[in-house]
Amino acid sequence: MRHVYQYQKERALGAGFFNAGANIGAILTPLIVTLITIHLGLSWRFCFIATGAAGLLWLIPWLWLYRSPQTHPRLSPAELAHIRSDPPDAVHHIPWLNLLRFRATWAFIIGLSLTSPIWFFYLYWLPDFLAKSFHLDLRQQQWPIIVVYLISDAGSIAGGWLSSMLIHRGYSVLAGRKLAMLACAICVLPVFFAPRAADMWTATLLVALAAAAHQGWASNLFTFVSDTLPGCAVSSVAGMGGMTAGLVAILFQEFSGHLLQSRHAGAYVTLFAICSSTYLIALLCIHLLVPRLPDVPDQRA
Repeated sequence: MRHVYQYQKERALGAGFFNAGANIGAILTPLIVTLITIHLGLSWRFCFIATGAAGLLWLIPWLWLYRSPQTHPRLSPAELAHIRSDPPDAVHHIPWLNLLRFRATWAFIIGLSLTSPIWFFYLYWLPDFLAKSFHLDLRQQQWPIIVVYLISDAGSIAGGWLSSMLIHRGYSVLAGRKLAMLACAICVLPVFFAPRAADMWTATLLVALAAAAHQGWASNLFTFVSDTLPGCAVSSVAGMGGMTAGLVAILFQEFSGHLLQSRHAGAYVTLFAICSSTYLIALLCIHLLVPRLPDVPDQRA
């Protein structure tokens, strides 16, 4: 069935670009928070107001600039034809409960629920880790945090490029995705040593490598949904996975907070050990559930 999926090779690369764009806020936030709390002397509560207002302001250029491919004034006919080159999906309604009959649905939900909480762990607990391990204040933390998310942007694009390159080289769509995700899972492993790092920049770069690998993983995992499920089910399954991953992320952050409040000497060692091993476990679950692409994108349990 390679002829059916021949135009899917660029999906992960595109996902890598928009996934990288989502990290711009994480890059700017340390600078904005430092400006508001230290240089302007305002309350940290004002940071929530400022970031929320930024989201509303961004809606204005979005509504002004966004157009569908069919009506976009700067899209050439050749580009539009390339966008439309995938075979059209059959349009039909699939009830939500029926989506749970798809093996790929469970593969995505499990993969996202195991790994998405790790990203939120970096997002929420990295400042605390830097403060406790290397005695950095808010001003000193901003550059290590910016470096982590700059490198993670590169990882997002690289992860998408890797699977696209493998598919161009003749690997099947699913093999290309899984090999790229395996490479990302291996790149996460060194973060295990972050709590044992002798200096701040070594720890920062270990976390940055893991964060970049996560973003590369995510670029391929979200593309996995459109590779293995009917087009009419993609958004629903992505929503189900996002909801489940969000709930698991809440529980993991609660667990992290309780463990750190217990003042256990190896709290961060335990947490980073979890972070380093989870991706290989998630990939194993995905492979067992979806070992190969179905003859038609309708793989059921």
